[in-house]
Amino acid sequence: MTSNPTSRDYNKASVLEVVLTRAPLTRNELMELTGLSKATVSRAVEELRADGFVVDGGVDEVTGRGRRSTYLDVPGTTGHVVGISFGVQTTGVMVTDLRGREIAQLTVPTVEHLEVGDAARWLVDLVGQAAESARGPLRQIVVAVPGRVRGGTEIFGPAESMKILVGSGLQRAIEELADAPVLLDSDANASLLGVLTDDATIRNAALFSVSTILNFGSCTDHELVRGRTPAFGDIGVLSSGFGDEVLDELLSTWGLLRFARKRGLDLERIEDLWLEAHTEAPRDEALRAEVLEAFTRAIVTAVSVVAVTLDPESVYFVGRLRPLVDVVLPEVRERLGRSLPVVPEIRTGSHLIGLSTAQGAVYAGLTIAHERLRDAVLGARSQGRVTEQSAPAF
Repeated sequence: MTSNPTSRDYNKASVLEVVLTRAPLTRNELMELTGLSKATVSRAVEELRADGFVVDGGVDEVTGRGRRSTYLDVPGTTGHVVGISFGVQTTGVMVTDLRGREIAQLTVPTVEHLEVGDAARWLVDLVGQAAESARGPLRQIVVAVPGRVRGGTEIFGPAESMKILVGSGLQRAIEELADAPVLLDSDANASLLGVLTDDATIRNAALFSVSTILNFGSCTDHELVRGRTPAFGDIGVLSSGFGDEVLDELLSTWGLLRFARKRGLDLERIEDLWLEAHTEAPRDEALRAEVLEAFTRAIVTAVSVVAVTLDPESVYFVGRLRPLVDVVLPEVRERLGRSLPVVPEIRTGSHLIGLSTAQGAVYAGLTIAHERLRDAVLGARSQGRVTEQSAPAF
């Protein structure tokens, strides 16, 4: 016989959600955060302990008179999640347990592949290396790619060297090889999710990932915005405001390097625009100034577009070109102040190539895994599942 979830099931799910996101914590803290009674919390904790999702994690320090409280924690055996930043030059992998505690991380140069299956096997091998010390089941993998993603499975408009990834083949191949749920997302969305997780006060924001390609993400009311069609987020096709160049040709490493060389500036790598001492001849100095002017106009155009259409409070720039954004940012702010009635706050901040995006992907994986476990708690009764078990039930 099956039945719908009861209030007891919902109470248990609420306690599980708080434990997964806030542990270690005491029963008193659980009561405060859930609004449930002491008896209800104690019953839910014991059921979750039997399921394998709660263990005692030490005692708190009490000064003066009073009874010390036992901390409740999430054991490593409940499983782990993996976030991957699959970039053109660098790939980062981060593994955490279900409470978000880091287990391992690694960054390696990206290997170019001619077949989707080879790329999937390479990524799954990296996951195996990073998760070697992880315990419990692999609950979720989230892969962030330099391109637009629809429905968590289908890739559009990736970097030129990753054209083989177009479509849903990568998601299917990784899922089959890893035997775990796999979700794809854009590197911009993953980076923005990392920003949102670190700062819960952010409501409306936009983020430009200025790396091998220009990628874009935005949020409204602290939630990522996702479009209905592959055209959503393809901001790189818009005019840059400088000559005939589009935004992707000036706000991406490949495009800006190509632009600089076409203008006669001899650069071996894009970093030379901001790392060298710039003691070049007057002609080269003028060429560099022209490149920076084009880049500045492109930044002003990009921020103006999102300011008048999305009205964000903050605009973030991450990726390999972030240091160059810092160089031109004072001029960008001044120009925007002359053209916009209200200028959004523009931030660059720190960004570790590979790992920052992988961290955002991990956050996405944790959210999915937590929601799936909550649904499993609520569905356990209808499936006739027994909760008196020493190993995780879900």
